[in-house]
Amino acid sequence: MTSHALLENARDLQQAQTRLQDVIPSLRRVISATVVRHKPGRRALIEYRLNTSTGPLTLLGKLRFKGTDWASYRLQQTLWNQGFAADSPDSISVPEPMGVIPDWHLWLQRKVPGVPATELLPTPAGVPLASCIATLAHKLHQTPISTPKTHTLADELRILHERLPLVAQQHPQWEARIAQILNTCDTLTQDSSLHLPPSPPPPLHSSTHPPCRALTLIHRDFYADQVLVDRDRLWLVDLDLCCQGDPALDIGNFIAHITEQSLRQMGNPAAMAEREAALREAFIEAQLSSIRRSDSGTQPLDPDVRAGVQANPLRWAIELYTVLTLVRHIHISTGIAARRPYTEAILTLCETRIRDLLTAPR
Repeated sequence: MTSHALLENARDLQQAQTRLQDVIPSLRRVISATVVRHKPGRRALIEYRLNTSTGPLTLLGKLRFKGTDWASYRLQQTLWNQGFAADSPDSISVPEPMGVIPDWHLWLQRKVPGVPATELLPTPAGVPLASCIATLAHKLHQTPISTPKTHTLADELRILHERLPLVAQQHPQWEARIAQILNTCDTLTQDSSLHLPPSPPPPLHSSTHPPCRALTLIHRDFYADQVLVDRDRLWLVDLDLCCQGDPALDIGNFIAHITEQSLRQMGNPAAMAEREAALREAFIEAQLSSIRRSDSGTQPLDPDVRAGVQANPLRWAIELYTVLTLVRHIHISTGIAARRPYTEAILTLCETRIRDLLTAPR
């Protein structure tokens, strides 16, 4: 079936009535089927508004044209069952997965309420919210779920080397500057401690240095639009890119998006620096607290000493991933009309941040 036919079937109310009845036995009527997002040939997001015997229900259908994304559906099911349900005591949740329609390459989740964190971070509530988001990220990273894919530092560099030359083609006057940025990114990532082992890390002995961070479950596209704030509850959404990776990547990615938002909306990349610091420091403290708890009474090296030794490398890794994401924003800005006026400002910011990182303690 062609992509066009799949999408037309999925938005047809009569067909949706039949298909959704199998997934939602309490269904009475499909009121509407609206395409919310569509990347031609790749994906679509369809909102279904339903009447059921228990009341109104809104679902989001995730359609992947090349075939049902079973991995994302099963991952979200596992998260839901491992502490991320709607009534989780810590108020950190993912949307409830509701079922699959394989013939349509579609899986369904309950639509959740909330305001994107992007809208709230600039407000006075932004600093405490950033700390809560750090707790959310830490919870995800501490959830032991395997995934078929792994995203490494080499993958991050590959993406930059693929995309930044496209900007240089559009703007030849920046070619030398972009080449220098890419070369410096390569230099910054030569440190072997940044290339993480699979989780769990090897045991620590008194004669060895503390092990570096291990690969964990990460979101991989973690930024403020992916967190919906529903009063005291945070909903983590759009988990399609979840994989094994460096937890510092998620935090660096999130911070870089805050920086870019500050530059574009407020004219100052440091306008929300307090939010960035709150997120970074709360996450580092959560990571180090986990080390102290896991090591207490079991390791020859004092847990506080080990935690202290790991703090600076973790902070530096977050700064590195922040810079790499900002560099990626050079390319992102060229593909969005409203952001194109800021491309050179992002380029200049990247040059400054890279110089700062070259001299930062590790």
